[in-house]
Amino acid sequence: MALWGNNDSVYSDGTVTVNLTTKKVERVGTSATFNTAGISTGNIISVGAGVTFGYAVISAVDSAGALSIASTDHFVSGLTTVTATTYNISQEPIYTLGDSIYRAPESKTTGFSTNPVFTGVFGVDSIEVGVAATTEYAVTHSGWVGITSYVDTHGNVRVKHEVLVAGGILTTSDAPDDVQFPDS
Repeated sequence: MALWGNNDSVYSDGTVTVNLTTKKVERVGTSATFNTAGISTGNIISVGAGVTFGYAVISAVDSAGALSIASTDHFVSGLTTVTATTYNISQEPIYTLGDSIYRAPESKTTGFSTNPVFTGVFGVDSIEVGVAATTEYAVTHSGWVGITSYVDTHGNVRVKHEVLVAGGILTTSDAPDDVQFPDS
């Protein structure tokens, strides 16, 4: 198991349910293909739009329609189950799960402002770096990038970024990051 990979979207087809008591993720529907989709132990599953429910490290690909997760520590507290919802499986750095800055959910209200603050980790390739250069999401390097953005009290969008792992060969599978980092 590597500490990180180079794909910000390994798989995200369909919806899943999560049983936090048994640490099982199950694909909803009949066309499940977890065991042939390139998913492996150590990948990260982000559950819910904007990681509404949380993140986990995949500990096993059990079957075509089921995964096991190593821990429920990075899910919103008080949950026991997550009903059918969207998800994304990536190869983002595992250590970001323990970083309080990027903890789920991705949108929250903090001391920066009374407006919601967005935090997230993105795989940004060199093309996306070039396209984002003229936007508020301009980053200095391709790789795994942590982003914090919010609207300040004057109505200005503020974006802070941190290159977590520099990578020149990062590839994207057109993950749900096109709002911040479009491909063209």
